[in-house]
Amino acid sequence: MSKIINLSIDFNKLKSLSKVQGKNGAEYINLTLNLNDQKDQYGNDASVTVSQTKEEREAKAKKTFVGNGKIVFDSDKAPF
Repeated sequence: MSKIINLSIDFNKLKSLSKVQGKNGAEYINLTLNLNDQKDQYGNDASVTVSQTKEEREAKAKKTFVGNGKIVFDSDKAPF
């Protein structure tokens, strides 16, 4: 099973987020891709949020939404 998903991410939201320091001075922002069972009113079936820590998840902290997307290819539905 493979899928290709096109995403649109709000860069202005990313600029204000705290970054994770990686090796060799690289900076990262950890994101989570959520695939939804149904499309929203705009035809999106994916959303992107900032990854939460275990503590944030346990505290049921509000997720920071940064973008959305659409599945543009699904091998399970491809014609053969």
